[in-house]
Amino acid sequence: MKLRLSAILGLLLISFFSYSQEKNCLSTREIAEKDLSFSDGESLKYVITYKWGSVMTDVGEGVTTLKRIGSGATPAYFHASVTGKTYKFYDLFFKVRDLYESKFYASNVSPFYFHRNVEEGKYRMKNTYSFSSDNVIKAKVQKNDEPVRDTILKGNNCTFDIITLFYFARNLDFSNIHPGIKNPVTFTIDGELYTIYYRFIGREVKKIAAVGTFRTMKFAAMLVAGKVFRGDKEMTIWITDDSNKIPLTFEMELIIGTVYGRLTKFENLKFPLTSKFK
Repeated sequence: MKLRLSAILGLLLISFFSYSQEKNCLSTREIAEKDLSFSDGESLKYVITYKWGSVMTDVGEGVTTLKRIGSGATPAYFHASVTGKTYKFYDLFFKVRDLYESKFYASNVSPFYFHRNVEEGKYRMKNTYSFSSDNVIKAKVQKNDEPVRDTILKGNNCTFDIITLFYFARNLDFSNIHPGIKNPVTFTIDGELYTIYYRFIGREVKKIAAVGTFRTMKFAAMLVAGKVFRGDKEMTIWITDDSNKIPLTFEMELIIGTVYGRLTKFENLKFPLTSKFK
C-alpha cells in the first residue's frame, strides 16, 4: 500500500475547519489562554487502518503532543509535534517515518515556525518555515536529494501551516454552525499555498472501539483526484461535541481500498470529555 501518511495527515488536521470560513477566512485573533481548548501536555494517539476487499488491518499510528514554553518577558508559545509511522511488519513493504513540528503563540494561535521531515518509502521531503508579522512566509524545501529550494510566499492573517491550523480550528465557536455550506481554508506546505473547501454535515452519535460512545460533529471534505485519492469521494471526520473538539475518527476512499483512523488514547485534555456518555 503506497499511501503517503502526509496526505492523510493534511486532510485530518484541517477537515473540521470549515465553520471558520464564511465569505472570507477568519484570521488569527487574541484568545485568552484560559479559554483555549487545549493546554500543556495534551497528547492524542491514533491508529491507521487500511481495507482492501475483505482484508482490513491496522498498518500504522500517529501521535500528537503539545508543550507550552515561555514565561515572564518572553511571549508564551506552544510547541506541537506530530509523528507518524508504519508498524514494523509493514516497514518491509512501505516504511513510513514522519515528523511535523509547529510553534505558535499562545495569545492568538498564530504560527511562527513549521518543520516537516517525512520518509515514506523512497520519498523524502523536508520543510522549514518561518512566519513573520507582515505575513511574509520564508520556506526552505528539499525533495529527496535535490538541492534546497528557498521560497518566499505572501500569506495573509489566515494562512497557517497544517499543524497550527489543527489547534486554531479547535478554538472556534461551533454553537451556530450550519450544515451544507462549502467554505475555504488556506494552508501552506512544500513551498506552496493551497485553498480547499469543506462543509459541516451535522451532529451524530459515534462509537469508537475500545474508547467509548460520543456525541460528535461530523464534517466532510471533497478529495482532489490524483494518484492516491478518488476525486468523486469525500473524506469524513467526526470530532467531539464538547470544549476539547478533538478528532475521534475519520475515513476516506482511495483509488485502491479505504483508509480509516481512530483515536485510541488521550492524555491531559484541558476540559472534561462531556461528549462521552458510554
